[in-house]
Amino acid sequence: MDTRDTPEQAELRRAARQLARELGPATVADLDDGTRTKRLAAAVRDAGWLELRHDEGRGTPLASGVEAAIVADALGAAVADVAFTGPVLAADLARRAGVEPTDTSAGAFTQSLTEPAVGTDAAAFAVDAAAEQVDVAYVLVPDGDGYALASVRLEAETPATDLTRTIRAIPSGAPVDQAAGHLTGHDLALWNALGLALTSADLVGVMRGVLDVTVAYASERKQFGVAVGSFQAVQHLLAEARSLMEGSFSVALHASWAVDELEPAAAQQAGRVAKAYCARAARTVCETAVQVHGGIGNTWDCMANVYLRRAMLSSQWFGDASEQLAHLQRTRLGATDGLS
Repeated sequence: MDTRDTPEQAELRRAARQLARELGPATVADLDDGTRTKRLAAAVRDAGWLELRHDEGRGTPLASGVEAAIVADALGAAVADVAFTGPVLAADLARRAGVEPTDTSAGAFTQSLTEPAVGTDAAAFAVDAAAEQVDVAYVLVPDGDGYALASVRLEAETPATDLTRTIRAIPSGAPVDQAAGHLTGHDLALWNALGLALTSADLVGVMRGVLDVTVAYASERKQFGVAVGSFQAVQHLLAEARSLMEGSFSVALHASWAVDELEPAAAQQAGRVAKAYCARAARTVCETAVQVHGGIGNTWDCMANVYLRRAMLSSQWFGDASEQLAHLQRTRLGATDGLS
């Protein structure tokens, strides 16, 4: 694996970060700016980023998992309140099922936010819907030895921790419409690997963004006549957080590369390793940011809490660190009842 960006990837990374910085929320109050939000959504749509996993005509996606992760990272760093991961995952499902993706769709997930299936009494949700007018979501229904792609109607938005992405409930027993296509176990494993890679990339971006905000604050906030960033204890906290972010970037990059380059089981395993590492690191980094901000870090006016809230949803989406480690424990170590 070559970890260097290609010239095209480097330009995509630059453009995505610039757009997210310019149109993403700079303050908590910006989250209520509907005009800015619409401009951001239009810019992401016009850039073609929601179509990165559409079929290029031969059953393969227009862009690799690495390109999709680059955008997810950039949007996470700016806590951009625009749908991306949901529509991209929905488009990837449609491509694998051999059907045309629709504009009014979002990935749907069960109570643990991991599998887009219906037919049980478990609560299900559509995460990160594409736009306010989206009222349907893709789901999977049993079809022989695999699943068929279908759609269901969504309920009103569900209150969520994350202030930048929507969660819509799927009613229990909701009627399923337009079942079509077929997805095998391998299809779902690779799709799950993409979900793990994108949520890991979002967490990396969140860590980078909250560190930038925190370092800037530590450089400006003064106590005893000097910037708090000059205190060795604060420097140690921020240095450790930076190390966690860099380690997360490395493992998340491998997971995004694995989506299109490795066999399903190996790609999914790479995604699980990345998610376990990134989810744990993001919590530590975000809590460090709150601590360095001091008392204001626990208030509504501080952007650190917006980053922390976003990290909490991305950590749970497709399973948290504990769930990923449990899977790895069973598949790599053959342990089913814990380690002694």
